[in-house]
Amino acid sequence: MQWALDNAYAVFTHDLDFGTMLALSGASGPSVLQVRCLNVLPEAIGPLVLALLRAYANEIEQGALVVADERRERVRILPLSTA
Repeated sequence: MQWALDNAYAVFTHDLDFGTMLALSGASGPSVLQVRCLNVLPEAIGPLVLALLRAYANEIEQGALVVADERRERVRILPLSTA
């Protein structure tokens, strides 16, 4: 996470812990794109990931947690509140 923040990168993950780390830290970055699909092979999630990057480019640039699966997506601007 620190490397991504220092180098202006977003984190792409399937792991739920990254959203938790962001919420607990109160940090305003880095952005995290979390895909919660059962099939995480590139052929299966590639179109979804590209669509998310296009749709939420501004939010990802500013600092956001983007969570998506095959049916829905959610965007929360950083820093996240634990309350």
